[in-house]
Amino acid sequence: MTFLNASLLFGSALVALPIVLHLIMRRRPRHLEFPALRFVAQRQETNQRRLRLRHLLLLALRVGAILLLAAALARPSVKFSGSLGSQKAPVAAALVFDTSMRMEYVHENRSRLDAAKDFGLWLIGQLPAESEIAVLDARRGPASFQAHRGAARHRIEQLAPSATAEPMTAVLEKAVQLLATSKLAGRELYILTDLARVAWPVEAAAAVQNLLASHAEIGLYVIDVGVEAPTNTSLGQLRLSAQVLSDRSPLSISTEVRRAGGPERSKVALYLLEGGPTRQGGSGPRKRMEQIVALDGGQSRSVDFKIEGLGVGGHQGYVEIAGDDALACDNRRWFSVEVNEAWQVLVVAAAPAELHGLFLTSALAPAGFRREGRARFDCKLIEYDGLAQEKLEDYAAIWLLDPPGLEPATWTRLEDYVRQGRGLAVCLGRGAKPLDAFRTSAAQAVLPAVPVRQARAPRGDVHLAPETSQHPILGEFRKFEQTVPWPFHPVFRYWQLKDRNEQVSTVVALSDGEPALLERSVGAGRVLVMTTPISDPLDGEPWNLLPAGEAWPFVILVNGMASYLVGSLDEQLNYFAGQTAVLRLGPHDEHRSYAMTAPGDFEVRLTPDLADRALVITATEAIGNYRVLAGGAADRFDRPFSVNLPPEQTELVRADREHLAKVFGDAAFQVARQRGELEGNVNRGRVGRELFPLLILLVAMVLAAEHLLANRFYRE
Repeated sequence: MTFLNASLLFGSALVALPIVLHLIMRRRPRHLEFPALRFVAQRQETNQRRLRLRHLLLLALRVGAILLLAAALARPSVKFSGSLGSQKAPVAAALVFDTSMRMEYVHENRSRLDAAKDFGLWLIGQLPAESEIAVLDARRGPASFQAHRGAARHRIEQLAPSATAEPMTAVLEKAVQLLATSKLAGRELYILTDLARVAWPVEAAAAVQNLLASHAEIGLYVIDVGVEAPTNTSLGQLRLSAQVLSDRSPLSISTEVRRAGGPERSKVALYLLEGGPTRQGGSGPRKRMEQIVALDGGQSRSVDFKIEGLGVGGHQGYVEIAGDDALACDNRRWFSVEVNEAWQVLVVAAAPAELHGLFLTSALAPAGFRREGRARFDCKLIEYDGLAQEKLEDYAAIWLLDPPGLEPATWTRLEDYVRQGRGLAVCLGRGAKPLDAFRTSAAQAVLPAVPVRQARAPRGDVHLAPETSQHPILGEFRKFEQTVPWPFHPVFRYWQLKDRNEQVSTVVALSDGEPALLERSVGAGRVLVMTTPISDPLDGEPWNLLPAGEAWPFVILVNGMASYLVGSLDEQLNYFAGQTAVLRLGPHDEHRSYAMTAPGDFEVRLTPDLADRALVITATEAIGNYRVLAGGAADRFDRPFSVNLPPEQTELVRADREHLAKVFGDAAFQVARQRGELEGNVNRGRVGRELFPLLILLVAMVLAAEHLLANRFYRE
């Protein structure tokens, strides 16, 4: 315990006054010799004890009042862990600002970030002289103390929202580690935030809790600049039917409109950027369609758009909520798609090719779709004796149905074809002989493994059993999960493989654990191998019943395989801020330099990775549409991609004190919304909790008790 005015404790000597008064006023006994006073004499001892007790009680109250008053005037305080004992001692202070896009929320004509900056600038002026000051925000990067107070002010003034903001828990780790390096005894951590729960993940708080526990001297102050009852209308993540699609297919876009607060009617519109970016000669955005959505507070509604007739090339646009609200950054979602001509697919089958290739071609390009011009794939069906005459480079993918043993020269041609970034599917069946032809070095340069024997399951108890639907080929099955009737499509025979290449992965397994579909990367392309055929007529002894009966799982599977082979499934054109964008280069894209136009019409030069046949782009912090260009009219490269804000970053549900306690663990913290609250919290943290108010209250209570007892006793 410490005293601000220790000299006033000498006032305790005044306790001698009531003692002297007590001795003077003490009643002296008188001797009465009268027989009638016998009763009084009998009560004498009792009365004396009662009288002494009353005087002692008054004495204690008077002494206590003087002692308490002297102690109160000395300003005692109780020091806590980390207290300095002085408000003027320099401290090491870290100011952590939440700079997520959510801090753009406007309330009373000020964004939450502006409110935090004003609070921070005032706070810097309140820090003691010679303090060390660090200003941190939610962007990734190292933390350091500013050179001087002016530099800290400038740093605060330059703060801006970031689409790649880290959670507050991650920023606090850096702040605590920085404060631990200071030699000053006082260490204070100020967090200026809107207290949105999404910024305080409990599951990521273990490291912060350990750091705070090991540095208990750090004073922890949370400054709440958020709005207690926010309202907002926002868009969820866009869901595209495909990011790379055929010009014969429509583009479907869906998303959710969400409402926080009271009811609202909103217009949601879809815009396309006609002719590319405006600076490149485009005509700018054009509204294609619009919907009106009525929402109550806490509700969400799905909206769907469908666009047909997109021409070949890259297309960009956005979905937008019309009008303004308090938080504008989640009112627009950007998108990019690439439209190609129908993919040319070469299907090679045993004679007669029309019979053995029927199931595959009907699944990839149904007759009705071909007649209406809506088929995504143009399939050319040939027999194996015509493969040598085909120009393989004209096709986006090749299927070998139940191939026989091919010549090494043919395997070499196929290897060269795949290495250029194309796809090959091999469906093994009864025609796979002689086996030695599959064991040559040329064949093994393409195939993922060597077929060694046929396995049989005549009872029909073996079937395809995908363990996970994370592979792009199986993406459509995510809608069905456990409802896919694979047991109704048994596999009776399949090839067992050995000597698997290191780069081979199993995409689909059989129910007995053996692989049914394998994938191998060869150069920039990929090879898929099925261990059971999809070309057997059903009137004989088929190896499986995949195309039989309700064959929709077979149709989805082979369409997924075909889309994966032509590159339409794994070509990603839509990213979240901060993700690395990867654009695949085609076989003929040999440019040495590419120009990327970023949002705000900034241009960046890119150098390709020719070994991996890709453009790797890490500068994706800005939200909006990007475009990458190279070459001229003859060899033009034009590829779009878009970057969006993750929808969860603008969730406005607030964290309460219980949630913060789970984040900070056993560390003590204070929450303030006003400057006066923060001043009181900081003063208590630096000096300790003063006992003056409590002591003065006790003095008043003691004096009141003394007054009441004295009046009663003396009256009696």
